[in-house]
Parts: sequence; structure tokens; C-alpha cells
Amino acid sequence: MAPQEYDLIVIGAGPVGENVADRAKQGGLSVVVVESELVGGECSYWACMPSKTLLRSGAALRAARDVDGARQAVTASVDVAAALRRRDAIVYNWDDTSQVEWLDKTGIDLVRGHGRLTGERQVTVVPPDGGQPVTLLARHAVVISTGSAALLPDIPGLKDAAPWTSRDATGVQRVPESLAILGGGVVGSEMATLYTSFGCAVTLIARSGLLGSMEPFAGEAVVEALRQAGADVRTGVDVDEVSREEGGDVVLALSDGTQVRAAEVLVATGRVPRTGDIGLDTVGLHPGSWLDVDDTLRVRGHDWLYAVGDVNHRALLTHQGKYQARAAGDVIAARALGRDVDDTPWGAHVATADHSAVPQVTFTDPEVASVGHTAASAEAAGIGIRVIDYDLSWVSGASTHADHYKGQARAILDESRRVLVGATFVGPDIAELLHSATIAIVGEVPIDRLWHAVPAYPTVSEVWLRWLEEIGR
Repeated sequence: MAPQEYDLIVIGAGPVGENVADRAKQGGLSVVVVESELVGGECSYWACMPSKTLLRSGAALRAARDVDGARQAVTASVDVAAALRRRDAIVYNWDDTSQVEWLDKTGIDLVRGHGRLTGERQVTVVPPDGGQPVTLLARHAVVISTGSAALLPDIPGLKDAAPWTSRDATGVQRVPESLAILGGGVVGSEMATLYTSFGCAVTLIARSGLLGSMEPFAGEAVVEALRQAGADVRTGVDVDEVSREEGGDVVLALSDGTQVRAAEVLVATGRVPRTGDIGLDTVGLHPGSWLDVDDTLRVRGHDWLYAVGDVNHRALLTHQGKYQARAAGDVIAARALGRDVDDTPWGAHVATADHSAVPQVTFTDPEVASVGHTAASAEAAGIGIRVIDYDLSWVSGASTHADHYKGQARAILDESRRVLVGATFVGPDIAELLHSATIAIVGEVPIDRLWHAVPAYPTVSEVWLRWLEEIGR
């Protein structure tokens, strides 16, 4: 069979790959995507969408219980079976028909199977049934958007204990009576929140506290809430060994001499790039490595190869990957058709925000929303900063929102430029506060101008006024 030629080949049809393909198609290129699993990828079926859907049931219940008048109407705990049914609907029962229909409607071709680079601008796809391989040739570019997978740490006995990864946790059909979670990052913290809300006995084991890359008060608030909800949170300890009893529990031996027993163990200790078997060696790159890219998402040293999303290790977040994808799809089309390329900072064809303006929401109880620098990272970057902290319970909108509102907000001010470079919010339902901070940071809005952005009363957004009063004109 003769090779099939396209302007652009995209390996990986998750939300990142889909966005690259869409932008390039809109830019005038012919595009094919290669996918070995479900079109829509990790986020749609095993990560963002199912996890946040499952977390919402417990969050809504906790919110109702914190308001007099609603509290009296809450007479039961989370209906786990109903929550799982809602998850199944959100992921379309792991059926990607609607995503494939979107590709067809958009004019993007799909080749199912495992794609590997087999030379410059060449990808060979082995179909799922092991049939005749298909060879694809790219006239202009190949994009790798294969994402990342759960890291399995080298702990004696762990692999043989059949541990869960995040996919197992979000795709669960029967909630176990008990669950041990290794790792205090976003996944570990969210899954501890989720399974505790399901009535599962959760033990969370974190070597150095929770949410370590964020402001310290964020992780501390989540630890306190998890413990109040009944979870056993153990910090400052390592897991020395893991074993699974014959047909039974998993036993974890900890570095402090104690043991943890649970029906299942979830590993949430980090991510590795899914680049081990995609033919990187055929183009002089190291299999299994993160891919180093410039701000236009082009792999350094390869003018035809791009890496977008988790695989470039810039910001392992779906929304940030989609942001990169828009820049990459547009610049690939521009370069292919001889159009002007704007690769200056904050230009149309670069992912400048990856460096210091990345927003993230952690859907724990309480929620944690952050963007830009923490105090520690700003100081490490040599920025002369001022830290402004405010107790969110003092804002009038908080008292109308809940009877026992607890939260904290921190702004990081670059004193020399008089602009915000970081913000963190911790509290109930604060996710929607984040975008205003993102705009202020990306736009480098001067403090003097922010005084004229009046927050509505009474809302929790009034914290912006309190920050400004503290900073002064």
C-alpha cells in the first residue's frame, strides 16, 4: 500500500492533539490524527472530566450542609451508585463516537492504531487488530501529543501488589472499603477527597506534605479538611515495602515502623512521558524522554517535529496543553504556507504563559486555585515582592455564601513594576475567582488601574478590594 500524504500528522488524539489538528485545519492544511485508544484522550475519559464529575457530588453535599436552611434538607450521604452513573454519562460509557463525528465534521482524518516515527516526517501505524501497517508521510510537520502516564515508583513489592493508577480510581465500578493513596500532589489529594466522600476509609501517605508546589497554607488547609472528614493523613514518611495478601488486603510497611492495610492501593506519585515506543530513536531522540521544545512548541534541533501537551513537561495541565496546541497549530500552518510568524513573547504563535502565568484549580475540600508565582518561586526568580494575605471569611460575600466559611487568599506583588505576579485562593467554591487573577497577571495590569475594577457586593471577589487597600495607591 502506497504511503498516504498529509500536510500534518498528529500522533495522539486527546484534547491537545485535537486542538492542534483543528487549528492547522482551519489554517488551510490537510491533517490526520493517529490514536491507539479513545479519541478525546486521557482528560475526557480517565482524568479531568470523570474525576471532577465524581468530586462534584461530595462538594455539593458539603456546601448544602454549611448553610442553615439547606442543612436540614440533607438527610443522607453521597449516593455512590448515582455518582458513578453520572460519571458514566459524562464519559459516554467510554465510547468516543461523538468525538469521531467531530473529526469527520471538521475534515480531519483519523487512523486508529499505534503510531511510531519511522523516519523524518514519516509515521507508521499498526492497526489495533495487528493488520497491515499504514505508512503516513507529512509534507510539513509531525506533532507528538501522546501525553503522560502514571509513574510507578521503585518500591519493593509494589508492582506485584497490582496497584491502582489514576485511571483505576476515576473508572472505578465498585468502591473498596478502604484505600491507601501514595502521593500528596493534586491527584492524591483529589482522590483522597473523593473516596472519603464516598465513605471509603482513606489513608493518604505523603513524604513531604500535600500540594508541595503551591503556597504552604494550601496543603495545610487540605490536610485539616481531610482529617476532619475522617481520612488518615500521614506525612513525613516513606513506603519501604508493599505486599498483597493471598486474595486480600494490601499491606504497606512505612519508614516509621508502622503498617497500613487497605483493600486497594493507589499510586499518585508523579507522571512519566508516553514516549517510550513512538520511534524517537529513528530521529535521534531518546525513547522515554520528555521532549524539549521552544516557545513555538517545536522540538529543538528538528524543524519539522513538534511536541505539545504533557510530553514537553512545561505544564502538565489539559488547559495549558490546549493553549500550546492553539499556538502550535497556527504556527505550523503559518510556516507551511509562508505566512508571517509572530514568535515574540506573548505573540500569536508562542506559549509564553507556560513560564509564569499558569492557572490551576485543585478540586479538593477546600478548593485551591492558583496562578503565576508563589512567594517562594518569585523570590527564587529574583523578583522583589510584597506578599499580601487576607482571610476570606472577613469578606462580606463569604458570610452569605456559608455559615462557617474558611478560606485564605494571597497576592504576590512585584513591587518595582507594581503589578501582580501570583495569586492563590483557598476556600469553598473559589475556582471561579481564578480567571480574574490570571487576566491581571497576563495583562500586567497596573495596581493603579485595578482600583477601577470594582468587585460586586456582596461577593467573595471583594477580596480584590481588600488586597488593594492593603497595597495602597
